[in-house]
Amino acid sequence: MTERQFKTASAEETEAVGEMLARELLAKNLRHGFVTLDGEMGVGKTAFARGFGRALDISGVKSPTYTVVSEHKGNPIPLFHFDFYRLGDEDDLFTIGYDDYLAREGLILVEWSERLPAAIPADAIRVRIARGENDTDRIITIGGTE
Repeated sequence: MTERQFKTASAEETEAVGEMLARELLAKNLRHGFVTLDGEMGVGKTAFARGFGRALDISGVKSPTYTVVSEHKGNPIPLFHFDFYRLGDEDDLFTIGYDDYLAREGLILVEWSERLPAAIPADAIRVRIARGENDTDRIITIGGTE
C-alpha cells in the first residue's frame, strides 16, 4: 500500500479518516483485514476507531484498554478492536484467544500494536497518528508495514 498522509483539525475529522479507510477495505470485499493504530496517549486513536466502526454500522466504539478486546457485530463483517497497552508480552495476548481472532472473518483494529510487534501480521495496514502544529491538529499516516 502506498503511504498516504492526512492532516485533521478535530476529533470529527480524525473519525472521518478512520471511516474512509474502513470503507476502502469494505469496497475490496475483504472478509479479513488487519489494521494497526499507533500514536502517543491522547492523540486520537480511539476517535479514529470510532470512525472505522461507523463504516461497519457500529456505534459506541471505545478503547478496550481494560478488556483488551471488544468484539462488535458489524455490517457486513465484525470488528475486533484490540488494545495492547496493558499486555506484558505475547503470552498474555495468546491466552485471550488471539489466534482464534486471526483466523476468523472480520476486520481487526489494534491500538498500541508497537508494544507487541511480533504479533502483527506482515500484511497489516499501519496507521500512525501524531500531533500537529496546534493542540487539535493531527497528522495521520496510513501505509503498509514499516
